[in-house]
Amino acid sequence: MASDVLRWGVVGTGGIARAFVEDLATTTSGRVVAVGSRSRDAAEHFADAFGIAHRHGSYASLVEDPEVEAVYVATPHPMHHPNCLAALRAGKAVLVEKPFTMDATEARELVATARAHGVFLMEAMWTRFLPHIVAIRRLLDEGALGRIVSVHADHGQWFAYDPRHRLFAPELGGGALLDLGIYVVSFASMVLGKPDRVLALADATATGVDSQTSILLGYASGAQAVLTCTLLARSPNRAAIVGTEARVEIDGVFYAPTSYSVIRRDGETTRVENQHRQPGRGFRHEADEVARCVRAGLLESSQMPLDETLAIMETMDAVRSARRGA
Repeated sequence: MASDVLRWGVVGTGGIARAFVEDLATTTSGRVVAVGSRSRDAAEHFADAFGIAHRHGSYASLVEDPEVEAVYVATPHPMHHPNCLAALRAGKAVLVEKPFTMDATEARELVATARAHGVFLMEAMWTRFLPHIVAIRRLLDEGALGRIVSVHADHGQWFAYDPRHRLFAPELGGGALLDLGIYVVSFASMVLGKPDRVLALADATATGVDSQTSILLGYASGAQAVLTCTLLARSPNRAAIVGTEARVEIDGVFYAPTSYSVIRRDGETTRVENQHRQPGRGFRHEADEVARCVRAGLLESSQMPLDETLAIMETMDAVRSARRGA
């Protein structure tokens, strides 16, 4: 293994961990060398499936493995904070799945710990690093859309109701907002920053977690963001950024590799087809960014900075507070 290949350890053996490992195999920036689970059998099974040499029957053992340089935290939401904290204290670079933590208080502790220990930390919002989002951010930086008036995004998936499933279990951080809403809130943050007004409306499942949440964010600039997320149905999963000179309409599924259109005020339209040419779902791009940052000695990514992650978690807290007061 070349010395510049980042050596990853994976915490968790669920579906998102599998997807990340499969995508990592399509890039040369990193390789998985270890996996950790609460169950030794689960770690062995996962390692066998992907040819991973080091198998750990505890998360603590994984983060102490000297072969591991970077840790990917892919456990259920409530475990992000303790798993990430252990990895940071062990001096490992960390990529932690979204939502970053359960709330802003936990997020602030992780960021403070990473900065105190001089260790790289990033939220795994893989959408930020996809080709179509990189191109759209360039348009925003160039002012091609004019003054931004509004952002629209929805994320809806259908899940059969099962109180034992993590999406419906409060103890596992269930609910539409944390699992799906993080994408639309992060998208609005990328375009408009942190809101100064938050309105929300939600409906609950039988277990008490939200089945769907609708969000209206207001900004000092006068812009607004209209966001929705639901566990009850598969929605269009599209997004749009509307400016005074032009708008961008992103095809479904907006947060995954896809195409988009730029539509000027006079109706002239430029169509940009999906530029993701590599195999895999697109997780490789965030892994490449972590490897680039770690090898460059950076402690965070300018594309998904820690202060923005904190602001997003504060917005998520404000959404929950607003819907309780509705």
